[in-house]
Amino acid sequence: MRIARVELAQTAYYALVDGGLYWTLPLPGDCATGTLIEGGAFLSLTKQGSGRPIAEAHLLAPVVRPGKIVGIGRNYTEHALEAGRAVPTEPMIFAKFATSILGPGADITWDRAMTDAVDFEAELAVIIGQTARRVSREDALDHVAFYTCLNDISARDLQANDVQWVRAKSLDTFCPIGPWLVSSDDLPDPANRRISCTVSGERLQDASTADMIFDVPELIHRLSQAFTLEPGDIIATGTPPGVGWFRNPKRPLHDGDHITVAIEGIGELENWVRVSDLAGCPGEGDGDDAHRAAAAISAE
Repeated sequence: MRIARVELAQTAYYALVDGGLYWTLPLPGDCATGTLIEGGAFLSLTKQGSGRPIAEAHLLAPVVRPGKIVGIGRNYTEHALEAGRAVPTEPMIFAKFATSILGPGADITWDRAMTDAVDFEAELAVIIGQTARRVSREDALDHVAFYTCLNDISARDLQANDVQWVRAKSLDTFCPIGPWLVSSDDLPDPANRRISCTVSGERLQDASTADMIFDVPELIHRLSQAFTLEPGDIIATGTPPGVGWFRNPKRPLHDGDHITVAIEGIGELENWVRVSDLAGCPGEGDGDDAHRAAAAISAE
């Protein structure tokens, strides 16, 4: 089962996607996804009437108002090594604010006065389906409702300046997600899926989720020992090697870039980059200062 959110006549709808077509569902498109998951609204859906071409749909972010977005840093060995950092022995956990969520096809935007060192990170996203507290590794996948693609956009200079990562990961539009949700029944094993990121026609990340240090069951197990995971919560499981900031030369995102995150069995998440020159925040450094700060970053 694939669940999307679409906009028709300025109204949002959840939709069932199948074979290149979609059918709008009798579910309020502005309702929190976790509420619908918890209430079992997605369990027995049927197609009513004729489907519309999904290629012509205005897709929205498929997850609405998640309680938490939990990020995992350095969860691929080669990514940790390209950053010049030790391979973690415990998951490196950070948070992204829900206001950073962005839908497919929309523009990733920022103000140059805020940051000029923005990077891409292709990731497998896990959508929690039932409350998880101190669950075993063996039972962990029973708590997953859906999977999708996520781009953990990161301001590398802000990561360095702030030391912790919340602001750098949470600027508005810095969490593209989609294009739709794929049920755990249709993707029962997320552990060996090709994952890639292409920027303006150049394939820069290309790996397998099999290369994760902490796989999905292990992440759910370990996270749930620390805090409760609730329906609709998102786990961004980490990015493989090839991000722009650790390339030589560096490859930050630029105005006009087109980014595609693709995961086997899920689909492709496409977004464009639009950078503004609005008045910046008082106290932010100039571009040279930001690049010098980012050179010493402790990034994931």
